[in-house]
Amino acid sequence: MNTCSHCKAKIIGRSDKKFCSIHCKSAHQYQKRKSEEVLYYTIDKKLKTNRKLLKVYNKSGLSTVRKEKLLSEGFNPTYFTHYWKNKKGQVYLFCYEYGFLDLKEKYVLIKWQEYMNQ
Repeated sequence: MNTCSHCKAKIIGRSDKKFCSIHCKSAHQYQKRKSEEVLYYTIDKKLKTNRKLLKVYNKSGLSTVRKEKLLSEGFNPTYFTHYWKNKKGQVYLFCYEYGFLDLKEKYVLIKWQEYMNQ
């Protein structure tokens, strides 16, 4: 006799059954999906935190903030959705529609503009 892959109970019925009930099958699939998606949830949470902080400190559409200030509030510059390179060759990293340019001790914050699409 086989044992259930989720609760380890004895399985009654077909010889190729893997779970003792539909509830065990559902619980097993839920745990499997949850463990696989942890990475995506973690990255999404960091992107949302970055976006929220950039939005809070960039009320005017163009501003400058000290690097240490954003980092102390949980900003992580290694997580971004896309980038844009200006004519001077500076690379702005974006978290959705809010972007930042990393200078030595500060960040220049901008909001995505229509001309950046070209």
